[in-house]
Amino acid sequence: MTRIRVRHWVKSRTAAILIMIVILGVSGCGDWRGLNSLPLPGTQGTGPGSFIVQAQMPDVNNLQQNSRVRVADVSVGTVTDIERQGWHAVVTMSLDGDVDLPANSTAKLGQTSLLGSQHIELTPPKTAPPQGRLHDGSVIPLQNSSLYPTTEQTLAALSVVLNGGGIGQLQDITTAFSTALRGREKDVRSLIEQLDRFTAYLDDQSGDIIAATESLNRLVGKLARQQPVLDRALETIPDALAVLNEERRTLVDAADRLGEFGAMVADTVNQSEEDIVKILTESGTVLESLADAGPSLTRALSGILTFPFPNETIETWQRGDYANLTAIVDLTLSRVDAALFTGTRWECDLTLLELQWGRTIGQYPSPCTGGGPNTPGNPLIAPYRWDQGP
Repeated sequence: MTRIRVRHWVKSRTAAILIMIVILGVSGCGDWRGLNSLPLPGTQGTGPGSFIVQAQMPDVNNLQQNSRVRVADVSVGTVTDIERQGWHAVVTMSLDGDVDLPANSTAKLGQTSLLGSQHIELTPPKTAPPQGRLHDGSVIPLQNSSLYPTTEQTLAALSVVLNGGGIGQLQDITTAFSTALRGREKDVRSLIEQLDRFTAYLDDQSGDIIAATESLNRLVGKLARQQPVLDRALETIPDALAVLNEERRTLVDAADRLGEFGAMVADTVNQSEEDIVKILTESGTVLESLADAGPSLTRALSGILTFPFPNETIETWQRGDYANLTAIVDLTLSRVDAALFTGTRWECDLTLLELQWGRTIGQYPSPCTGGGPNTPGNPLIAPYRWDQGP
């Protein structure tokens, strides 16, 4: 029995010495921070195909090495190292080889339960499209990292609400609302219905509101592009206003003179109203006659280039290098009188002479044969006189 006890004592001492040697060796080789600083067997992220990913965190609170890394509440890795980098921490994680996450994933420091351990939660981005894939050596930047509220923060916020957040005043608020709404239920219901209709109308006009906003945006853009011109205009307007202020008396005098001129014009028009109306009335007859003669005038203008031959018949007598002409020349005194002396002091003299010779038979009626005091009238019906000639 003595030998067995001696052997058991020797083995126990030998095991204790070996453990101390291992501990001293580990502490001599690196930074010894307790057993939790050593890799634990059986943790996630240590199998074949595992890879290393780092995440920049604003704070790590009580996070320790060998803490879990989870995706959708499933452990997929382990925290292997925590370092300080400037004013933030860098957490190194070892993930399983089958972890498939975008390169722009987010990392959050969470807590398993109210009094549970802390872990890192990796999630795909929610406000941006996925990009790339996490791989060995990837670094999640600080802007993609955050923290869930800790137990201490939650309890502190709850303490503020319960102690000084106005919970005790809820009854006063409820009583005040009840007093304000008592007897006004119909008005409140009508207000809610009107707000509902207004919201519906506003929703129907959303397209117009957006179009108006876009138009306003374009207008503001144009004004922004014309900012130098507007600046020069704003700088020039005060000088222009100063000049107008200096010339105010002159402008007032000009306005007064313009008013006097207008009064004189109005007075002149009032005094000459009857004459103007008479002139316009008489001009109407002249303009009407001119309008009636319009077709004849246009036809006469067409013969200017071919005068004295009408343009309509010039092709009938003008054939190349020769022309055909048939002319009947009426040189009777009445025709010459009507053609040349109508409206002159010698009007009807040749006609009267022709009447004396009795050569008006077969001629067109003439103003001189109207049977006036100095004319014998129509020779076809007038009595024959001895001095008419044969």
